[in-house]
Amino acid sequence: MAGHENHHHHFSLCFCDLMRLLWSLVMPCVVLTLLLTLVLLLVVLGLRLWLQGRRKTRRAQGGDPALAFFHPYCNAGGGGERVLWCSLRVLMNRYPNVSFVVYTGDKEVTGEQILEGARQRFSITLPRPVTFVVLHHRELVEASSYPHFTLLGQSLGSMFLGWEALTAFVPDLYVDSMGYAFTLPIFRYLGGCRVASYVHYPTVSTDMLSVVRERNPRFNNADFISRNPVLSAVKVLYYCCFALLYGLAGSCSDVIMVNSTWTLGHILALWRSPSRTSIVYPPCDVRAFLDVPLEDEDEDEVEEGWEELGRELGSDKDVGGGDRKCHSIVSVGQFRPEKDHQLQIRAFRKLLDRKGEGAGGRESLRLVLIGGCRNQEDEERVLMLRGLCQELGVSDLVDFKLNIPFEELKRELVSATIGLHTMWNEHFGIGVVECMAAGTIVLAHKSGGPKLDIVVPHEGRQTGFLADSEDSYAAAMETILALSPSARLEIRLAARESVGRFSDQEFEACFMAAMESPMRKLVR
Repeated sequence: MAGHENHHHHFSLCFCDLMRLLWSLVMPCVVLTLLLTLVLLLVVLGLRLWLQGRRKTRRAQGGDPALAFFHPYCNAGGGGERVLWCSLRVLMNRYPNVSFVVYTGDKEVTGEQILEGARQRFSITLPRPVTFVVLHHRELVEASSYPHFTLLGQSLGSMFLGWEALTAFVPDLYVDSMGYAFTLPIFRYLGGCRVASYVHYPTVSTDMLSVVRERNPRFNNADFISRNPVLSAVKVLYYCCFALLYGLAGSCSDVIMVNSTWTLGHILALWRSPSRTSIVYPPCDVRAFLDVPLEDEDEDEVEEGWEELGRELGSDKDVGGGDRKCHSIVSVGQFRPEKDHQLQIRAFRKLLDRKGEGAGGRESLRLVLIGGCRNQEDEERVLMLRGLCQELGVSDLVDFKLNIPFEELKRELVSATIGLHTMWNEHFGIGVVECMAAGTIVLAHKSGGPKLDIVVPHEGRQTGFLADSEDSYAAAMETILALSPSARLEIRLAARESVGRFSDQEFEACFMAAMESPMRKLVR
């Protein structure tokens, strides 16, 4: 009995010694954590006061309230840049007493050259000057800088680039127009700015999570990861943690604008701010296509109309390609992996197999792949696609047209029978809208913006077709080609009438409605 009591006493002493040791270790850690937290709060408060002081000094010197757009690639010629310039134009016309700034990483060109490029590409001229603040470390947000953990690297890089922008100029209202959500808390909590965002594409989406979770190999999920359950589980965890941080950063925005119903669903799921979120469709320049005559293909006068249009576009030959029984299938999109040009070529081969030889067979069809090559990687991808055409025996019926001018693009679209689009979960699809405006019958991927917003019935009439596999694409193309000219005309007319939803005027009205609250606070 005495031995048992001694053993218990010895155990109690050991336990007390262990607790004292742990306490002696934990207390310094707790104190150090509190001190570091306090120091961090003081640093953040000091930076905030310093930055707000700079803004107050600017305003005290007679400066107007300032709105700044964060658009490091503003000299590019894509749909995102058209959103930027249309936004600036309508804001400048509406608020003459507000000054406007654009943060750009385009160091090799002047502000005048950037504005001239916007005028030439988009026919947009700003009513008054805009100030460009040049960012010198744009490489921090380029994917090529992060071969691994690209999403995380680009997001952290955007925070450093955002800090460079904020220290260069402190605005009253900040608008992220390129999707760099991690800059929003920088401007809101350090700069004390009101913030707004226009989201073209969520940095991470629930669809990306499902692709990894289901171990589905795609362009954004490498084969060696999809084949390995451990690596797939690690990537799912990485995406989930990143999605949480992305949602916290995005929820800082006072106004959230998204470009489509598909993007809206993902942003609501991740940012969880429904009362501040609205759809603002991007402005699509469809005016250039609306002069194309949409007539029944069988009517004789149509040939004259096509010839006249060809002369207007600078072509000596018939825009319709001579024999209207020869059908071209046109795809417009950069040669990026997510555009899935391989699917287009394979589906075209299956269509040729269905059509067979003879009159109205394979010799009456052509696939025209139009797109831009951004770099050497894109050019190598085109070579691979040419090799695939050779392998499938269709190289004589497939044309590649790279970096062509707009007028040639217009000629190809107005003479095409089918406009082909195969990107899975395209966030919007400006190219699809342009095809519809040009009078081309659209065959788009059954997902994303084309499915939810664009290729939808207009006043009860069909505006196009959707597909999601090689077989369904081939079948849909065969169906379109088998339609009578009058049936095709009815679809083309309905599609053209429907694209008015994506005009500059509609964009400006919706954009101003979304921005009314922060702009009212800015100018009061």
